[in-house]
Amino acid sequence: MRLGELLKDCKLTCSVSDLEQDVNGIATNSKLVKKGDIFICLNGENFNANDYVEEAIKNGASFVISDQLLANDKIISTSDARESYALISKNYFSRCCDKLKLIAVTGTNGKTTTTNLIGEILRDAGLKVGIIGTEGANYNNKLTPTGFTTPDPYALHSLFKDMYETGVEYVVMEASAHAIELKKLSGIKFEIGVLTNITEDHLDYFKTMDNYSKCKLSFFNKNNMKLAIVCADDDYARTLIDNVDVPLVSYGLEMPSDIFAVNVDTSFDSTKFVCNCLNEVFPIKTNLIGNYNVENSLAGITVARSIGVPSKLLQMSLRYIKPVEGRFNVITCKGINIVIDYAHTPDGLEKVISTARELTKGKVVTLFGCGGNRDRLKRPIMGDIASRLSDIIVITSDNPRFEEPLEIIEEIKKGVSGDYLVIENRKNAIEKAIELCETGDTLIIAGKGGEKYQEIKGEKLPYNDFDVVYGAFRNQISEVNGEQNGNS
Repeated sequence: MRLGELLKDCKLTCSVSDLEQDVNGIATNSKLVKKGDIFICLNGENFNANDYVEEAIKNGASFVISDQLLANDKIISTSDARESYALISKNYFSRCCDKLKLIAVTGTNGKTTTTNLIGEILRDAGLKVGIIGTEGANYNNKLTPTGFTTPDPYALHSLFKDMYETGVEYVVMEASAHAIELKKLSGIKFEIGVLTNITEDHLDYFKTMDNYSKCKLSFFNKNNMKLAIVCADDDYARTLIDNVDVPLVSYGLEMPSDIFAVNVDTSFDSTKFVCNCLNEVFPIKTNLIGNYNVENSLAGITVARSIGVPSKLLQMSLRYIKPVEGRFNVITCKGINIVIDYAHTPDGLEKVISTARELTKGKVVTLFGCGGNRDRLKRPIMGDIASRLSDIIVITSDNPRFEEPLEIIEEIKKGVSGDYLVIENRKNAIEKAIELCETGDTLIIAGKGGEKYQEIKGEKLPYNDFDVVYGAFRNQISEVNGEQNGNS
C-alpha cells in the first residue's frame, strides 16, 4: 500500500515528501520488522519505543512513526503515535470497519454477557453477526482467540476485513477501558455504544476511580457513535444522560428510564419480568439469572429495538438464549446448587452472592481468590463483601501470576470477618467447599468462570473450575444448567 493511503487521517506534525512509496506491512516490535515495513513507536510503562528506532531501521523499516522529534529522515512525526497506529491499521485493511455496522459495549461488569446477548438476538433476527470480546472473535461458526478483550488495532482491523469479506453485516464487540485509554478504537464510528456500569476495577492502571470513570465516559461522544444506550441505575452512567452530544436512550430497574422492567421473578432456573420498551409492554422469560442479568437483557432489548428487531422475536430469542460459559452457570447435584461465575470485581462478586442469597433456602458458601499483579486495593473489599453476604467463605488462589498466592490471600483476609477457610490449592479448595454443603445450600465459585487455565509464574497451566466440580461429583451430577445429564 502507498504511504499516502496509509497515513490518511493521521495527525502529522511534519511534512512527508515520498507519499508514493510502497509500504509492505506494519510493526510495533522492532525485532519483528521486515523489509519495507512501517515501524510505529508505542511507548510502554517501562520502556520508550523510540530507543529501538535504529534497530527497526536496521531490520528493514522504510518509515518510522513517532510522537517524538528524532533526527532521522525516515521518521514521520505525529501528535499521537497510538492514535496513528489505529488509523494506519484501519487504512491498511481497506477501512472495512466503515462498511460494517458496529456496536460497542463497555462497562466494568456485564460486557461479555451483554455483547453475546445482543449478538445472539441479531442472529435470531436473520442477520449475519460477528462478536468480539473476552472469549475471542466468533463469526461464521468459528471462534478465534484474540488474547485481549479488545484486540490491538492491527488484529482488530484484520478481523473487520475478514468479517466484511465473508458477509458479516453487524459486529458486536466489547470495548475495554484500556482500549479506550490506549486509543485502540480511534477512527471507528459505531452505530451504537452501550454503557452497562462503572464500578471499581483496574485501579492498578488508572490509579483512581475518577481517572477510570472519565476514561469510560469519554468514549461517549459524536465522533465515536451515532446512538448511546446507558444504564440509568449506574451513578456514573447517569451523568451522561444530560451531558452527551449524541442521542441517548436509557434502561434500568431502579431509576426512571426509557426502557425498564417490572414484576421481576427470578429462580435458579430462569428469570421472568415485564418489559416496558418505550410504552410497548411485553413479558420476557430468560435463562439468565438475577437482577443484574435483567439489566443486561434490557440493554440487549434496547439495542435490538433501536435497529428494528420486533418484540415478538425478542421474546423468543431471550427465552432460549444460553448463559455465557462461566457467567452464573448453575450445576445442581443432590440438592446443592453450585454457581460458577467470572465475578472478579467487588461489584461483580456482590451481585452474584446477593442473587444467590435471595434464591437459597440454606447457607451460602463462597469460594474466591484475587488475581495477582492486578488491582490490590479491591482485595480486602472483596473479602468484606464475601464475608458479609456469605455464611462461610473459602479463600483460595485465582491467577496469582507472578505474586505469591498466600500473600494475595493475606490481603483479602484484611477485609474478612466471620467463618472462613484458607486453602491455597484451588482444586482442593473446591472439593472441600463441596463437602461443606448440604441439601438446600448454594456454593459460589467465583473469579475464573470458564477460563481453561491457571496463570502461575508466567505459565498458563491447564485448569478449569467446571472440570473440578464434575470430577468431585463424578456421576452424581443430575442437572447442568437446567438440562438433564445422561449420567443422572
